[in-house]
Formats: sequence, C-alpha cells, structure tokens
Amino acid sequence: MTNDNSGGFFDTLKTIVYAVVIALGVRTVAYEPFNIPSGSMFPTLLIGDYLFVSKFSYGYSKHSLVMSLPLIRGRIFETVPERGDVAVFKKPTDNTTDYIKRIVGLPGDTLQVVKGILHINGKAVGRERAGVHITKDSWGNRHEIKRYIETLPNGKKHYILEESDSDFMDNTPVYTVPAGHVFGMGDNRDHSQDSRFLNEVGFIPMVNLVGKAEFLFFSIDDAAPWEFWKWGSSIRLSRFFEDIE
Repeated sequence: MTNDNSGGFFDTLKTIVYAVVIALGVRTVAYEPFNIPSGSMFPTLLIGDYLFVSKFSYGYSKHSLVMSLPLIRGRIFETVPERGDVAVFKKPTDNTTDYIKRIVGLPGDTLQVVKGILHINGKAVGRERAGVHITKDSWGNRHEIKRYIETLPNGKKHYILEESDSDFMDNTPVYTVPAGHVFGMGDNRDHSQDSRFLNEVGFIPMVNLVGKAEFLFFSIDDAAPWEFWKWGSSIRLSRFFEDIE
C-alpha cells in the first residue's frame, strides 16, 4: 500500500528543486535582474530602476555564478564590450560589490578629462548642451543639472550630467587602460565614483564583468517595490521595458 501524501510531498519537492535549478541556470547563462540604488548613472538610470543584465554579452567568469563561485578560470567565450555599453561589474578593489557604469575606455586606450570634457586617445569627445535634468533632494526641493549629449568615437550617443566643469575630477591625469581591462564612468559625471578613482575603483578587469545592462522591467520612486499599497504616482510606467542606451 503506497502513501499518497508522501508521494505528493516528494513530487512537490522535485518540482521546487527543478524550478530553482532552472532559475539559477537562467540567471547564470542568460539574464540577471539588478536594481539601481544611487544616482551615479543619472539621467540614464534612476534610483528605483530595475533592469535585466545579459550574462552572455561578454562571456562568462566566476562572477557569472551565484556568490562568484570559483568554478570558472579566467573568462570563457570572452567578448570585449563596445564603447558606450552600460555594464555591471564587480568592483575591482573588493571583487564583491556590484557596480554599474558606462564603458568609455577599451584596452590600450588613453583617457583624460580636461575641463569636464572627456578625451579619448588625445581627442575631445563631442558634447552638446541638451536642456536640464531635474532632481529632488531629501526635503523635496527641485534642482536643475545641466544635461549634455556626449558622442563617443564610435558614434554612440548618450546623455550625461555635468554641474560644473571645474569639479574635483573634471581635470584628471592621463589614464592608460591596461590589456585585459576596460574603463568605466558614470553618466552623472560630478557624482560618480568610477575608474577615474584608481584607489576606489580603477581599471576594470574583463574577468570582473557581469554583463551588459539591456532594458528596464520596473521603475518606482520613493517606495519599496514590494509595498504596492504605496505605489500611487511613484510608479514610473513610462520606463517599463525601456532599452538602456
């Protein structure tokens, strides 16, 4: 005589195990969700944006795996990012913290910021004024930040913010990107800790790349995503399924 309750329990358990394995597989080889906790990528990405990162875009390393399990040596199926990609990577100085920045420098490039303008391989990157970006501080006061369209050498265009051209990192030394590394900068140029800060972030090893930010799937302002009763006007429907440029 069989125990139907026991059989039902093990069938349910198997289903759960299969679902977890499939989810981990998708997370490892295809897409992984991330959320944006800071304003370093304004105006491209906002605090409260939730996005999917393609894990296959640059190949796979240990950082493609859950908890960065050391099961992959180096990087397999490696592809160098395109200049202008928005990429998630493990912060090189701790190999643990997830960072997201725009890749502006490739292996062998020289980069320098001069009076707020990015120079790549000795040439100034195009920058055109494009209105303002409006933010609010913790007291609800509105602030306008100058917005520009930056055009990289490969023709990729994106918005950046620049409050001043004489801020702390608006004049930098020349950086030479080592082989096997890339250089990332935040689009909110005066409020981004990125590769310009060699002791904090520095050059990004290819092995540290997690994937390319592809598109938003959810976006909310001023409320936790699980507190649906607080959503109201905080939910940003216009950003749902928006490609990340």
